[in-house]
Amino acid sequence: MSFMTRFRRPAAPTEADPAPASSAADGAVEPAAAERERPRWRTVVAWVLTVLSAAVVLAALVLPNELDLLTVREFLYLPVEALAGAVLLLLLPPRGRRIFALVAGPLLGALVIVKLLDMGFNSILDRPFDLVLDWVLFDDGLTVLKGSVGEGGVAATIVGAILLAIAVLVVTTLSVLRLTSVVPRSRGAVAWIACALLGALLVTNAPIATERSSILVYERAGMVRDGLRDRQLFAEEAKVDAFRDTPGDQLLTALRGKDVVLAFVESYGRDAVEDPEFSGQVGAVLDAGYGRLRAAGYGARSGYLTSSTSGGGSWLAHSTFLSGLWIDNQQRFRTVTSSDRLTLVSAFRRAGWRTVGVMPGITRAWPEGDFYGYDQVYDLPNLGYRGPGFGWATMPDQYTMLAYERFEHAKADRGPLFATIPLVSSHSPWAPLPRFLDWNQVGDGSIYHEIRKEGLNAEEVWRDQTRVRTEYRHSIEYTLTVLTSYIETYGDDDLVVVFLGDHQPSPLVAGDDAGHDVPISIVARDPAVLDRIASWGWQDGLRPSPQSPVWPMNTFRDRFLTAYTP
Repeated sequence: MSFMTRFRRPAAPTEADPAPASSAADGAVEPAAAERERPRWRTVVAWVLTVLSAAVVLAALVLPNELDLLTVREFLYLPVEALAGAVLLLLLPPRGRRIFALVAGPLLGALVIVKLLDMGFNSILDRPFDLVLDWVLFDDGLTVLKGSVGEGGVAATIVGAILLAIAVLVVTTLSVLRLTSVVPRSRGAVAWIACALLGALLVTNAPIATERSSILVYERAGMVRDGLRDRQLFAEEAKVDAFRDTPGDQLLTALRGKDVVLAFVESYGRDAVEDPEFSGQVGAVLDAGYGRLRAAGYGARSGYLTSSTSGGGSWLAHSTFLSGLWIDNQQRFRTVTSSDRLTLVSAFRRAGWRTVGVMPGITRAWPEGDFYGYDQVYDLPNLGYRGPGFGWATMPDQYTMLAYERFEHAKADRGPLFATIPLVSSHSPWAPLPRFLDWNQVGDGSIYHEIRKEGLNAEEVWRDQTRVRTEYRHSIEYTLTVLTSYIETYGDDDLVVVFLGDHQPSPLVAGDDAGHDVPISIVARDPAVLDRIASWGWQDGLRPSPQSPVWPMNTFRDRFLTAYTP
């Protein structure tokens, strides 16, 4: 065809020369001709865009939701969802394909975002992200991040996360739109379907087809369904309480006249006393501390509890321990804290103790304090601290214990005390850390400004996982030293201390198979206190043995109330 022929004005059709019935009558150009007329660079760009679009869709579908599975091999599988989508596109009319793309594209992007969230939650909390209940955890996560990178870093992280989410949604939608115009003309779709139907194998004998994304969507739908169903079941469970109507004069009679301190040690998990990388140094601190306590006339028994959470969510563990109910998500937490459930705190209060909470991690209104049954809550603003924060921790644990001593225990004209004290120096990111001081040096905490400057920078620590584990160990050693020294320095015949871990550290520190067990110890100078739990089978000392019994954390409340309510 000559140049003039291609651009000659066509003659008007006549009856003898009717218009052709082909697609040319509509002004369309045959695909082959269109390809010949298109500049080569545009053809190359079109192919590149198509390949990239296919890569985006395939990668999104086979993307795992765990960091450990993020390997090249995982991206060699052919997703069954892509095959199903190709078949659907072959069957849909052109208008239906576009509607399909505008729906499937954003959904695919949302799936990628959920997988990325899963990676973070699996790495830190040892479980996937809950689509309904876990949004509240981002506030706590940003607080931890602020302790590491400052407010500017937090703001940059938030903006970056929003832009990333938007980019993912846009890219997946454009990719699906691109493929809707290509797949119906692609004969390769037939090969894909054949592979799926025949279960073709690679050289490694591994099937090339995977349905990972479908399984993930199915599991998430099940989680949402189970969560909605669990609300009613848990509400009914919470109504069952053997001690609900026990009169105060019959509760905890074996502890009359005792001051009871309940201390939660942040991230103090079983690994701290059994993992060879930690146990030597942590065990030495516990053994040395117990040696000094024994010399001062104290005894101790230790065992294990299985926490309802891991890696974070301390308030879930605290509520589990105090309420005697298994609280492993925010929905259960909201349900129990809006009920009249008897807690260990309210049981002591009913029995005549003054109940106080020394809460250095509480920085704003805390309505849950009324549910637990505290007469007095000391939060950050009213603890009198004049020093700096240390990472997430608003103050060192030694100051927290000294504040309890000053505000409550040292008073001469007081009755028996029950105090709950969450100790937070061992909260991630474990840098910078305070150091133990002589108790008369602590003062109002101003001394910690210089000590903080001596500490390691969190950003530097978190570049090396080995260093992270080391600093985690140091934080546990510090808090255990504070606790044993407090008992030795300020304890008397009437002091009873219960201290336990709230949960294991994140899998980045404890590993993926660490479990949820945490150590628990009861320390007392009065041998009658420990005799009441002789049947529990707990280990003598502050370090439980591997053979020590393990109970679910929610069973402790009833066991404790039974032991000390003859």
